[in-house]
Amino acid sequence: MSLLPIFLNLEGRRCLLVGAGNVALDKIGSLLKTGLRLRVVAPEARPEIREFAAEGKLEWIQRGFEHSDLDENFLVITATNSAAVNTEVYREAVARNILCNSVDDIPNCDFFFGSVVSRGDLQIAISTAGESPAFAQRMRREIDEQLPQDLGPWLAKLGELRREVLATHPSGEERKLLLHQLAQREICDSALCAAKEFAKNGREVGRADEGSVYLVGAGPGDPELLTVKAVRLIESADVILHDDLVPQSILDLASASAEIANVGKRCGTKTITQDEINALMIQHAAANRSVVRLKSGDPLLFGRAAEEISALTEAGVEFEVVPGVSAAFAAAAAIGCSLTDREWASKVIFSTGHHAQSHNHAALPSLEDATRVVYMPGRDLKLLAEQWLLEGLPADLPCAVVSRAAQPEQQVVHTTLGGLGDTAPAAAPSLLIAGWAVRQHGAAVSQAEDTDYECEPGTQSV
Repeated sequence: MSLLPIFLNLEGRRCLLVGAGNVALDKIGSLLKTGLRLRVVAPEARPEIREFAAEGKLEWIQRGFEHSDLDENFLVITATNSAAVNTEVYREAVARNILCNSVDDIPNCDFFFGSVVSRGDLQIAISTAGESPAFAQRMRREIDEQLPQDLGPWLAKLGELRREVLATHPSGEERKLLLHQLAQREICDSALCAAKEFAKNGREVGRADEGSVYLVGAGPGDPELLTVKAVRLIESADVILHDDLVPQSILDLASASAEIANVGKRCGTKTITQDEINALMIQHAAANRSVVRLKSGDPLLFGRAAEEISALTEAGVEFEVVPGVSAAFAAAAAIGCSLTDREWASKVIFSTGHHAQSHNHAALPSLEDATRVVYMPGRDLKLLAEQWLLEGLPADLPCAVVSRAAQPEQQVVHTTLGGLGDTAPAAAPSLLIAGWAVRQHGAAVSQAEDTDYECEPGTQSV
């Protein structure tokens, strides 16, 4: 038996329900939601059904079924405990070309009630053609658990945009494609919503253009810290060339059709040269493909963006830089301290581990009022600590090593410059923050916990 799954508009239509017991009550709830005019015929009725009748939600005729009850009805449901009555109702309904459902009686059914999952106007109905309603209910529960709860409001907004498109765009394949693409997009209430702009012009604001390269900051690794523009570009890119430290959770935002390549290095080991990365960007852009060069943190901070910008400019390739949240800011947030402080830190010095150990910094011992942030400080911090001590920085200068900032595996170690050399190696990527502003955090925690340099929950301390 092949069934046609259809959704009927029953608003204002007349429907007959024969029976007013438990089985009938189960059907009444879904029937009344449709806005139909329901008449119930039965000698007796459950109290709930009597109350519905008293409230005017349905009409109850207190007697047995008569053939004339079928007149002028669009649908009929029979749910009595008498097989003979159910069969009689079905036979008379068929004679009048009225669709009939006899509950739990497959031979006497023209249609079946599905087990329904609802999210506003979205309805997913599961039917087993009456073979196993229990299995249909099981499937409904499983689907219901997996569907987002906000699909209803999203669908309502999508419907509004669809009506705008139908009213403003001529019919044809282009409009059809536009509607299909619109159904893939997030819709928000903002007047700057990209999907609304897309509905107007057939082009989404912030979408990656063919033949262009975008140097995009992936932030410290938490997808929720990506900029809105970064998300749009990642989702629409044809090619993504990413650093090794960009986590899979961010790469999962890319289109299934996107070409994704790791062009980073790990533990100092290069798998591809910078010249080769530049050539890849230029080649893909020349082939009219949208390219996202996805960099950890912010693309303009220790990411060799200058070399890539120079190569793209020389090749005549259009490019755009999309800033990201730097790991330094995520690390500072992790330990709850400001990188600047009116009393303790009037400036911030950013460096890498290699440059922080350079003797070129010998001229900086007077910068005690600076917060020093060291990217990629290395696993052995002894050399760095010794160099800073030689520069004249005090041994009690507060330090914090933050590993995998803003990620689930985040760890924070608080120490001092004197103890920094004995700090256990931190998991990469890690970052060092040193300065009296860090002490401010330690002092605040000390007052609350009565413990110096106490760590955030889930971190470790030395």
